[in-house]
Amino acid sequence: MTAAQTGGNGGEGCCWLCARPLGQRVEWHHPIPRSRGGRATVPLHPICHRTIHALFTNSQLAKLPPEPAALADEPAMVRFLCWIASKPPDFHAATARRR
Repeated sequence: MTAAQTGGNGGEGCCWLCARPLGQRVEWHHPIPRSRGGRATVPLHPICHRTIHALFTNSQLAKLPPEPAALADEPAMVRFLCWIASKPPDFHAATARRR
């Protein structure tokens, strides 16, 4: 789903990527891209969702197992996860775009 389809959940649940509690804004990610037949979605913080798409193309995501641990093999994702771990659920910062 897109950023326009986000919604709050009252802070229930955890982010699929970083496992921190979710905040008021939640985005839904297709671990297997829709363009590759993915239907299931998982909840993410907006910053986590943007980071996934900044680091990986849909083609790359389609080749990976649909598990957060598969994304952690990317050194930039490891740095992000270490950095974001101590941030509050609704933390927001600019996300670098894919080069």
